[in-house]
Amino acid sequence: MRRALIGVALAVTSMVALAFLVPLGLLVQATADKGVHAAAERQAAELVPALAITTDRAALEKALASTRAGTDGTAAVRLPLAGDDWTSIGPARAAPAQLSEAIRAGRSSVVAVAEGSVLLQPVAMEGGRVAMIEVFIPGSAFGRGVVTAWLILGGVAVTLVLLSVLVADRLGSRIVRTTRGLAAAARDLGTGDLDARAPVRDPEAPPELREAAAAFNGMAEKIQRLLAAERELAADLSHRLRTPLTALRLNTAGLGDTDAAERTRHAVEQLEREVDQIIRAARSRGADQTVVLGCDPAEVVRERAGFWSALAEDQGRNWRLYGVRRASLVPVSRNELALALDAVLGNVFRHTAEGAGFTIDVRSTDQAVRIRVSDEGSGFDDPTAALDRGTGSGGAGSTGLGLDIARRVAESTGGEVTVARSRSGGAEVTIHLRTMLSVFSAPEP
Repeated sequence: MRRALIGVALAVTSMVALAFLVPLGLLVQATADKGVHAAAERQAAELVPALAITTDRAALEKALASTRAGTDGTAAVRLPLAGDDWTSIGPARAAPAQLSEAIRAGRSSVVAVAEGSVLLQPVAMEGGRVAMIEVFIPGSAFGRGVVTAWLILGGVAVTLVLLSVLVADRLGSRIVRTTRGLAAAARDLGTGDLDARAPVRDPEAPPELREAAAAFNGMAEKIQRLLAAERELAADLSHRLRTPLTALRLNTAGLGDTDAAERTRHAVEQLEREVDQIIRAARSRGADQTVVLGCDPAEVVRERAGFWSALAEDQGRNWRLYGVRRASLVPVSRNELALALDAVLGNVFRHTAEGAGFTIDVRSTDQAVRIRVSDEGSGFDDPTAALDRGTGSGGAGSTGLGLDIARRVAESTGGEVTVARSRSGGAEVTIHLRTMLSVFSAPEP
């Protein structure tokens, strides 16, 4: 923006300067030419009284010598003789035909001669004769002082252009400084700093930018309030689960000491811990939004696969786990990735028949991690619609939020979630995550 303002000021001022200075320079040239002609006319006028008084050659020579033009040899007096002949007092330059033409014109005129021009001034004498006064004007006299005037005008034009550029630069710096502050605040807010605010009290900032900064700050405060309300709502909803969990835990106490009862009590305890973790995370989230938490996806997959394995054994499901030996680091918290995996694995148990097997395959590189969960169920009726938030798969108890949770976790790292049919005809959900190395080494757009 700053360069654009300077460019506009430079172009506009240059055009204005040319529009005024070119005609002004031509006027200076014309004025200089008129000045030269006026000086020649004054020199000729000094000899007119002498011709009006006498035609004596000696007296005219004395009168010519008394003038500056006569002393310099630039003035001459031409006296007519018989016919078309002329006698000259002083150096004569004009041809007889030019003298005759000036007499017919009856006024002073300027004719071209070698190395310049000559002012011819007719003077009436006794007997109806006409004498002629010549004043020579050298060609160099016409350009005298014009070059200096052009240089002065050029200097004035350059000064005006530089002043306009300086003013535009100062105005541009005020706008750019405020704009950069607004951009920095937007960048900080986008990275998770909810306390980021744009400066609104800069007295040099344009009113429009101050208004935009105030609107941005209002939006940031509203976002902060909405996120705080969302965290409290998540904590409250999770807290409400404690009552049915407590009843469930009490009921498991009467199941006896069988292996199934022990696994049920273990699952209830694990569920209580997860609910407590959700409440703590919801309440503490936002304390430092700029800190990026990382985890090893292979470790999280092993842990969640172990959690779901007990239920898989109860339901007679064959399951396989591949590629969890290579460690990597992705820019997402352990709890969020576990929640995404639970959402995907939960769909397997919820929407496939008991006995349908599933496979978890993890592939890691320096740039990305791919977690693929495929099952032996009936698959998605519409894989594209399955990713729409709230659509669900149509099964009982489906909220349509499971795949959306996984998608948001993947997109927070710059990745994505894709759905397709597995080789066995069931559903295949792939979570693509970018690694820490890929995220922080990528160039800014």
